[in-house]
Amino acid sequence: MTKKNPNLTAEQKLIMFEDGTERAGSSELNNEKREGSYHCANCGIKLFESKAKYESGSGWPSFFQSLPDVFETKTDHLIGYARTEYHCKNCNAHHGHIFDDGPQPTGKRYCNNGVCLVFHEKEKQ
Repeated sequence: MTKKNPNLTAEQKLIMFEDGTERAGSSELNNEKREGSYHCANCGIKLFESKAKYESGSGWPSFFQSLPDVFETKTDHLIGYARTEYHCKNCNAHHGHIFDDGPQPTGKRYCNNGVCLVFHEKEKQ
């Protein structure tokens, strides 16, 4: 059974556990340019480093690489064709879909719902 963070908003619960999607262009994280890391909004595990984030033009925060072994994938057909969905391996929260149209070195685009992420700025030394 998936443990849901009781502090999640209704929108976060819908997206992370009921196959919802946020509106394109609605996430403040689209414009986040600081150095840091992105964590699962449900369980807090670190998922992405800021150096892997890029502007894909999709309207959702996009990354060309995740941290190792943080996601599990499955195929979904919710919109009529097969897509690769990814979810947090730690808490099973849905984050988005992986596409093969990203930049090198991976060629991947992790298209993430912004409300599923929490950004932590890197501490200045």
